[in-house]
Amino acid sequence: MHLDRSGILLVDKPEGPSSARVVATVKRLTGARKVGHLGTLDPFASGLLPLALNEGTKIAQYFLDADKGYTGVMTLGAETDTQDRTGKVLFRRDPPLLDPPRIESLRAEFSGCLQQVPPMYSALKKDGSRLYELARKGMEVGREARPVRVELNRLQQVGPAELEFELTCSKGTYVRTLAADIGRSLGCGAHLSRLRRVAAGPFRIADAVSLDQLGELEDVDAVPLVSLNDTLGHLGCAVLGVEAVERLRRGLQDSLAAIEAPAAAETTRRVVDPAGDLVALIGWEKAAAEWHILRVFNRSR
Repeated sequence: MHLDRSGILLVDKPEGPSSARVVATVKRLTGARKVGHLGTLDPFASGLLPLALNEGTKIAQYFLDADKGYTGVMTLGAETDTQDRTGKVLFRRDPPLLDPPRIESLRAEFSGCLQQVPPMYSALKKDGSRLYELARKGMEVGREARPVRVELNRLQQVGPAELEFELTCSKGTYVRTLAADIGRSLGCGAHLSRLRRVAAGPFRIADAVSLDQLGELEDVDAVPLVSLNDTLGHLGCAVLGVEAVERLRRGLQDSLAAIEAPAAAETTRRVVDPAGDLVALIGWEKAAAEWHILRVFNRSR
């Protein structure tokens, strides 16, 4: 199989492999020239992993700010150094009895705009080193709290020491840190024991395929790709004729003069051909009061 088409492949990642391993597996199964992820999932987590194939790798930066949706379970009574079930237990304490009003107050307390300190086991850098590299050496360094937005849509006790949840959150939110913070609020510690991503921007887990399903496909045309134009549907759109499109593909920007100026908050717009295929992304240069090319995409196959 050799996939020349470009787009976004929605994969239902199983628990266990890293996102990088899934990328390598998809590249092998599809024969795509380029494959990249649009936001990693921890190895122990499962669920929606959007992958950009071929020309799709050019749009990653326009997707990273998308909100994410998760379901999962946090276990009370034990805090770990990684804040999830894969880590070393730092302490254990009996969890308190939780009645429905207390659970509802927890849900309200940890919804909205929060300040969150990133975990040591993360890929963030401090003085040129990844935090997880320092953590593996037994080091802990100061980290500044960062603003995140969480909507804890459901928080429900499903066992003496287990809380099941559904949430949506902003870019940069660590769900395992949320679990640890809830455990500290309760005074007993907690860690994330299960996590599944069910949404990422416009994408939903119901539309994803498993690696096994992908491996069973015999026809390259059967690989289910979301078009780049649909993926960037939240951006404004300008349609250019065939001749103008050809000039734009060659890097000539004169055809952009015919596109009207944007609304006040708009900075990026899609350009499509008469068939609806994505040709380019353009940005508004306020000082010059004109559009300029940000990205040009090869013809879809």
